[in-house]
Amino acid sequence: MSYFDAASAAPLHPVARQALLASLDEGWADPARLYREGRKARLLLDAAREAAAEAVGCRPDELVFTASGTRAVHTGIEGALAGRRRAGRHLIVSAVEHSSVLHSAEVFEAAGGTVTHVAVDRTGSVTPSAYAAALRPDTALACLQSANHEVGTEQPVAEVAELCRAAGVPLLVDAAQSLGWGPVGGDWSLLAASAHKWGGPSGVGLLVVRKGVRFAAQGPVDERESGRAPGFENIPAIVAAVASLRAVRAGAAQEAVRLRELTERIRVRVPELVPDVEVVGDAGRRLPGIVTFSCLYADGEALLHELDRAGFSVSSGSSCTSSTLTPSHVLKAMGVLSEGNIRVSLPPGVAEADVERFLDVLPGAVAGVREKLGAPAPAVRAHSEELVVDSLGKRCPIPVIELAKVIGDVPAGGTVRVLSDDEAARLDIPAWCEMRGQRYLGEEPAERGTAYLVQRLS
Repeated sequence: MSYFDAASAAPLHPVARQALLASLDEGWADPARLYREGRKARLLLDAAREAAAEAVGCRPDELVFTASGTRAVHTGIEGALAGRRRAGRHLIVSAVEHSSVLHSAEVFEAAGGTVTHVAVDRTGSVTPSAYAAALRPDTALACLQSANHEVGTEQPVAEVAELCRAAGVPLLVDAAQSLGWGPVGGDWSLLAASAHKWGGPSGVGLLVVRKGVRFAAQGPVDERESGRAPGFENIPAIVAAVASLRAVRAGAAQEAVRLRELTERIRVRVPELVPDVEVVGDAGRRLPGIVTFSCLYADGEALLHELDRAGFSVSSGSSCTSSTLTPSHVLKAMGVLSEGNIRVSLPPGVAEADVERFLDVLPGAVAGVREKLGAPAPAVRAHSEELVVDSLGKRCPIPVIELAKVIGDVPAGGTVRVLSDDEAARLDIPAWCEMRGQRYLGEEPAERGTAYLVQRLS
């Protein structure tokens, strides 16, 4: 089985396994106690904190260990907002942040705060000027991920941090996807990360709060981890997390070159091997191991099952794979195709032969899924000036498939009106138009659902 979902969780690094087993015998006691076993545990914890701080680029007393990366994000946002309550009740986030950030923003907004979601371009990137425009006198905190978890696009953190610093606003960076590749540049104020993203054990997160940042921990606190992460520290897991971070960092530069070549191979060859594919995300400014593409006329869940049967573990942001039947908020914010979406995230050390086998298997998997769904044959000659396609009650990717089947039945300049009550159609029909050289005219209310208007250009 070829595991191509490292952006969700990287396989446990051998160094992490060794460190975990070794520290089980030395790090089980309470590090707050003064007897011998407690002192041994404290030495392990202090050494791990110093090593982690060195990797992040901060002071050891600025870094605490949390129960997860999500907990680090929630604690960081809650504490920073509470600490700067007098400054205001305004929060800035990008539209493509991880759900942990967006969920925190929802809670803050429900409690009376205001939230600005900064839009991204079609590659998934924000612009520093957009963050500058979002800053207000009452802004308490801004958040920006270092790199996107679904499409791999790296964000201009250093530039945004400089603008926030000039405005006196702290910037929290979610560095979960990038910290294994190197420290986050720029004058940021808070940082969160998660060990299982770089090959450490799950259940360990990092939260960094720079000196001088106003921070008020929320909820019950105790004396551990500066009062910011209450509860008994999982020292063996912490030691293993930091050991794996140091290990992956040691080979990161060399491995990044190799993974970039492999992902570039996928980016170039997938559109050559599979028709009607959109490769998404920034082509240059992206993480080494992530490449994402969407396939027209394909059900995302069916495609994942086909690839799983062929021996490949990948993930998807397609609405077809979600219980809510809505596309990924990241793909939606980017305005790109969501149906048949596949994210390949290669773990360090992946074999080149596995990537080549994936490229051999993918065309047949996509073709098989499309055939089962009745994907369109070449368009027929035009007849009517306008056609109505009733796709009410039909889910992704059926509305786009039915649109593609009839677009050739109208002359150049004619229109097709697609009736759909699937939220994914709002994203996928305009994306289809851009891919196929047709004109999207917009949407109109319908008696049921929404009418999406498409004009045939060619």
